[in-house]
Amino acid sequence: MIGKRKAQASLFDAIGLPHPVPADSFYGRMGSLNGKLMRDDDLKEMYTLDNGRPSLPPSMMAGVLLLQFYDDVSDGEAVERVRYDLRWKVALNLPLDYNGFDPSSLSVFRSRLVQHNQERYAFDRFLKVAREEGFLADRVTMLSDTTNAKGAGATQDTYTLLRKGLRKLLKSMGYHLPGKRQGCSAEIEKLLATYVDQDRRAEIDWSDAVMRSAQLKVLVTDSEAALELALQQIDNPEIRGLGWTISKILGDDVEQTPDGGSKIRAGTAAERFISLYDTEMRHGRKSASKRFDGHKVSTSTDQASELILDIEDLSAPLGDGQDLLPAVQRIEENVGVIVERAIVDGAYGSGKNRADCAERPNNPIDLLSPMRHPNDPEVDKSAFRIDDQAKTATCPKGQTVSAKSIETDEQKRTALIFVFDRATCEKCPLFTRCVRSKTSGRTVSTSFFENYLREARQRQETDEFQKLYRLRPRIEGKQAELVYHGLRNTRYIGKAKRRLQRLWLAAAVNLKRLFKLSEIRDNCLVIVSTPVHEVQMNALMV
Repeated sequence: MIGKRKAQASLFDAIGLPHPVPADSFYGRMGSLNGKLMRDDDLKEMYTLDNGRPSLPPSMMAGVLLLQFYDDVSDGEAVERVRYDLRWKVALNLPLDYNGFDPSSLSVFRSRLVQHNQERYAFDRFLKVAREEGFLADRVTMLSDTTNAKGAGATQDTYTLLRKGLRKLLKSMGYHLPGKRQGCSAEIEKLLATYVDQDRRAEIDWSDAVMRSAQLKVLVTDSEAALELALQQIDNPEIRGLGWTISKILGDDVEQTPDGGSKIRAGTAAERFISLYDTEMRHGRKSASKRFDGHKVSTSTDQASELILDIEDLSAPLGDGQDLLPAVQRIEENVGVIVERAIVDGAYGSGKNRADCAERPNNPIDLLSPMRHPNDPEVDKSAFRIDDQAKTATCPKGQTVSAKSIETDEQKRTALIFVFDRATCEKCPLFTRCVRSKTSGRTVSTSFFENYLREARQRQETDEFQKLYRLRPRIEGKQAELVYHGLRNTRYIGKAKRRLQRLWLAAAVNLKRLFKLSEIRDNCLVIVSTPVHEVQMNALMV
């Protein structure tokens, strides 16, 4: 049954007694709005209303969860602060003698939020308040970027993935139980003794490549034997899933050698598993030199108010630009605003994104994303004059050729390929800089979205573009603020609980921003309503 806060104040209420917590701090402001930020009735759908033991008030638990992510503390530490930290007692409007609750209650509360699709509760509520107070306009300019976050599981190498995977598979088939092992063959008994009865790495010299290769061959052979056993219980979803996981690890990470052995496959397969504990963790890159393991987090903010409008986990290998239109759709559906402009870095500026934004029905998006500056502008594709009507291209030195290949997509957009005469190219002083082929002259290709790319190159040279693009670094500052409050430390396994963590962290950061926006507005009202000579006197006194 839902428990509610008592309307009657206590003699020991922290907020009603003199205390050193500054009124203009995050905790002081949060406490002054107690009962207005989050209400018990908002979450009554998560509880039985007419029977059972009363729960902890959901408004209080929501406040604890918000402070937990704001201060980046564990469940145990959060309860300790509820008991002993005066700032938390003020923020939550609790009596000084409040004894707290068991830390497991926070886990139960989070599970209830996820189960009842309320993981967005605080985030959506604060954005609704922002709209009602006029801090968030109906049409917004979106700033977007991504950053990396650690996974909740340990990153594991191929040897560990196979060993741990075999252990989980055999135990899921019941071979850790004495009755299941009766009548097993010697081969299966050996398999169980190696992977079920113990859980440790093989005792070999891991610096020796030959011994590592031999151990990999053993793991592959044992994996195939375990998969053969799993076929007998293939109807069990858990066993089928683990069998698929081990098969994928073998396919992604291992290849056979000509002599019948095994070796680690060169390169990294797409969507390669890197952890059996958090199976959604992946290898990712933020740049050619910066690699990370875990998840990628996409953040979008409103340029004017600097409020976070969307935060979402992405698969680590996913390119930043692939989430541009999905982020716009999430914002418009969940926040109820229209995105009229997006200011993003070059990773989002693909021709397809530019076309999709410009051709968007009803509400086109003005996409500001810089184009790559050529290393050698004199021989770059942008130095070639391309006539779309005549389907010809002219190089910087005047050689003109017709399109060798013409393709058309479903929207009747045209892509052209031009191949210049090698003999003519060899006579050109730019030949060594311009031509890379050993057999033909310079080849220039256009894309289906060439008009949008050409327009973007021209626009980024304008003062208007430069002025607007200077606003983009604000998203990096917001990401740094989220990282400060714990964005990089993923606490939970599973997309739903990860989403809850990101959203409640973003809600805490948004609440801090709402306090600042409110303060700015109040100061402006004071200045407007104060005579000029008093404003001047106040300024002198400051």
